[in-house]
Amino acid sequence: MSRATVPPYVRLANEIAAQFAHRPAADAATAIANHMRIAWDPRMKQALIAHVEAGAEDLDPAAALAAQQLQAAAK
Repeated sequence: MSRATVPPYVRLANEIAAQFAHRPAADAATAIANHMRIAWDPRMKQALIAHVEAGAEDLDPAAALAAQQLQAAAK
């Protein structure tokens, strides 16, 4: 997927993940998920979760873990 076709929620999730790249993956994912819980619109969170379920090859691994945490919390 080229940068021009990356959905905004993927771009934002990757940018947030870059801010936590110095942390261990699990800690980074928790921090990312907490930020998303507070700041993201529910539709953006749902779109990100659906993107992860579809494979999300363009998503930072810590951001993908964060999306999985959001999904688990929503159940």
